[in-house]
Amino acid sequence: MTRDVEQTEMNLQPYEVFAVKYATREALRKNHFIGGDSHDGPMAMDYYVWVVRNAEHTFVVDTGFSAEMAAKRGRTLLRTPAEGLKLLGVDAATVQHVIITHLHYDHVGTFESFPQAQFHLQDDEMAYATGRHMCQKQFSHSYEVDEIVGMVRLVYKNRVSFYAGKGDLAPGLTVHRIGGHTHGMQCVRVWTQRGWVVLASDTSHYYEHFEKRRAYTTMFNVGEALQGYAKLEALAQSNRHIIPGHDPLVMQRYPAASQAMTGIVARLDLEPSHG
Repeated sequence: MTRDVEQTEMNLQPYEVFAVKYATREALRKNHFIGGDSHDGPMAMDYYVWVVRNAEHTFVVDTGFSAEMAAKRGRTLLRTPAEGLKLLGVDAATVQHVIITHLHYDHVGTFESFPQAQFHLQDDEMAYATGRHMCQKQFSHSYEVDEIVGMVRLVYKNRVSFYAGKGDLAPGLTVHRIGGHTHGMQCVRVWTQRGWVVLASDTSHYYEHFEKRRAYTTMFNVGEALQGYAKLEALAQSNRHIIPGHDPLVMQRYPAASQAMTGIVARLDLEPSHG
């Protein structure tokens, strides 16, 4: 690390980072790895939205799904994303900035609960979600057409900011296109008191994906996904600073935001207890 880089980081105001668990579902290991898994057994999937904030900025990362979508897709909704955010004193109705890592139903649903927000998205994701690949059920099944149309309407209201690769949203906060899971899949890099934390979202659903170089079953470009793990590692302070998108272990490894929020909200800018 050069002295100039060190000085720049010293001048950054660190962010608090939180994972808010809003839903869950039971599943098997074979559901989560291309090629299945020889040690098949239960492997639950948790669903999160994230909050990144300091004294100057508050960003919400992804907007989850609704009770109606939970019923349609057979998921267990524990609380609405807005209810989860309220535990941290974040009012969805007044949030100014929302980062959408990709447009799958569990990451962009309830976007209408953020009426004042500017949404931050990769060019490639909007093109992918509205283009020829959606003619194939293999790629379209994780999208909801009404949600995509809703985001297009926001484009016409100038409420979507687009990025092609890296995007600088605020000092110490950037987005980075990774691809793989979807064509425009992006991660979020955040400066914290423990260094650079990367919210991987679905660039790596579970710790095992990037740690063992395995790929999730819903995939647009396997090669980009596997190459993307090295990008995550390069962006993060260390592998202990990479936060996967759906792993229940996140709630076990990181301290709760408060005792009352144990198992609901984890503090990611603090050191994990293990792992």
